[in-house]
Amino acid sequence: MNDFASTPGLILLPAVDVAGGKAVRLTQGEAGTETSYGDPVEAAEQWASQGAEWIHLVDLDAAFGRGSNTSVLRKVLKHVKGVNIELSGGIRDDASLEAALESGAHRINLGTAALENPEWTASIIGRYGEAVAVGLDVRGTTLAARGWTQEGGDLWEVLDRLEDAGCARYVVTDVTKDGTLKGPNLELLRQVASRTDKPVIASGGVSSLDDIAALRSLVPEGVEGAIVGKALYAGAFTLAEALDIASD
Repeated sequence: MNDFASTPGLILLPAVDVAGGKAVRLTQGEAGTETSYGDPVEAAEQWASQGAEWIHLVDLDAAFGRGSNTSVLRKVLKHVKGVNIELSGGIRDDASLEAALESGAHRINLGTAALENPEWTASIIGRYGEAVAVGLDVRGTTLAARGWTQEGGDLWEVLDRLEDAGCARYVVTDVTKDGTLKGPNLELLRQVASRTDKPVIASGGVSSLDDIAALRSLVPEGVEGAIVGKALYAGAFTLAEALDIASD
């Protein structure tokens, strides 16, 4: 058996991004580019019923610092059964972290806090281990913070710091690709995976089953999973089709 055949499949995480109580998708993470896709609970239930093991659930309003969708996210976590939830958006202090973990989420994704509050982030990573992933949202090699509205430092410097802190997992997004359906940044993913032995989750740009296959080919290099959003909502392919290729 060759190495590729013996590697695990690519884990797919359908995205449910919530703004104003609705499931939406953005283009390049910019506020004001929302396309609405209805009830977040129905969206999450749809992906769960079609075989998703994980759902990437994001409070966009909290990420942008313009409010929160806590009650809606709690409804998703309460009603959607048989699927793991990765929760992201606005988790920046002890109170928001504890609320996220107590909500029933299986993993939380730190974004801005990991860039702006390194000491707190290191302590959280040390305390919660596998329950904490860190999102690395980049333009080129410059990190983006505050809902991608501010610069957050150099990717490689921050990655080295997070490695020292023992970060368990990274969610890597090329902001310029997100919501554009122009394909993922495979070279960026390779570079990040080559600098850590921790799992990497790809995010942004997936547009076709060929993209899923390309990301699947990176599993031996350390890419564990991929967040898929706009392509699924736009009907470019079904989740069943994507899961078939991801597990091949």
